[in-house]
Amino acid sequence: MSVHATDFIAVEQLLGAHNYAPLDVVLSRGEGVWVWDVDGKRYLDCLSAYSAVNQGHCHPRILEAMIAQARRLTLTSRAFRNDQLAHFYEEIAALTGSHKVLPMNTGAEAVETAVKAVRKWGYEVKGVPAGQAEIIVAAENFHGRTLGIVGFSTDPEARGNFGPFAPGFVTVPFGDPEALERSITPNTVAVLIEPIQGEAGVIIPPAGYLRRVRELCTRHGVTMILDEIQTGLGRTGKLLAEEHEGVEADVTLLGKALSGGFYPVSAVLSNTEVLGVLKPGQHGSTFGGNPLACAVARMALKVLVEEGMIENAARQGALMKAGLESLGSNLVREVRGRGLMLAVELHPEAGGARRYCLALKERGILAKDTHGHTIRISPPLVIAPEQVEWAVEQIGESIRR
Repeated sequence: MSVHATDFIAVEQLLGAHNYAPLDVVLSRGEGVWVWDVDGKRYLDCLSAYSAVNQGHCHPRILEAMIAQARRLTLTSRAFRNDQLAHFYEEIAALTGSHKVLPMNTGAEAVETAVKAVRKWGYEVKGVPAGQAEIIVAAENFHGRTLGIVGFSTDPEARGNFGPFAPGFVTVPFGDPEALERSITPNTVAVLIEPIQGEAGVIIPPAGYLRRVRELCTRHGVTMILDEIQTGLGRTGKLLAEEHEGVEADVTLLGKALSGGFYPVSAVLSNTEVLGVLKPGQHGSTFGGNPLACAVARMALKVLVEEGMIENAARQGALMKAGLESLGSNLVREVRGRGLMLAVELHPEAGGARRYCLALKERGILAKDTHGHTIRISPPLVIAPEQVEWAVEQIGESIRR
């Protein structure tokens, strides 16, 4: 590592809050699946900014749309209308089959919005007694890091010394529909889950789980909320991960790749009256739905579909998963994944996943460890077969024993 790079790292460590533990690589440029550090070394990005750059780094069409809109109008607030918001509504609703759309900025804001709206719906439509609404969540969930969200996390690092927390959340094991059914009461207003738990290590629930959750929610008059902020927009080889089981959530949360990594954009999509309970002044955001965000999101969705990225994710994900499964390393406990949302879980005796992520960095692969023993692998959806094969080869060399 050059003196130039170590200078950047030293300043971060001196002046920045230590709420992240990044790999010591200082990136300065990106294009497609590749990123370059300040010394000019090239890496294959196998994290995609936690799936925010599904469309690849600095996609030229999204970049052009952003620059063009930035020259015209960037922000009006929602005190006035703008000429991009209605188009965004029409296009995302048509693509996802949603009836109502509420734009926000970050994924965590989308989650908080859904929690607020579904509680209000519970009181005003379902008739839950005031202050008694309950939302069922899954153990090992990750929905963001706001105070409200970490209050229903089961991760001690996320929760530790941040309380007191808001009540009203009931935790059940992920992938266990029987436990979920036992927890439903007349005061249950929603079930909030990820179709695949990303931060937990790409945990895929048993086949039929989402269908069973859908059935239970319908039967008991409970809102099914799917957090597709990481799993959505092509990551798993479908537009939305729910499509793998042929279900439709009542409320779907999108973010990250909704802007292709150019700008914070998120959205709450609803097929029920949940969003209809919000009246002027009860929820909002200065930047949510701004014309720059809408123009960027519109193009991000367009290139995802028109350039076949969703189908490519399915093809290359299958290729990469098969390659990882064939490595034969005795360090590997399990390979999991759907589409290009993959994980290699190592045995505890391997000594932790971070050391292998550091080894991969030296080989030109950037991946991220999670939950101690798991390497997450999520390259941009524009990855080509030869790049998949090269990545698998490098991973194999790094974990071979």
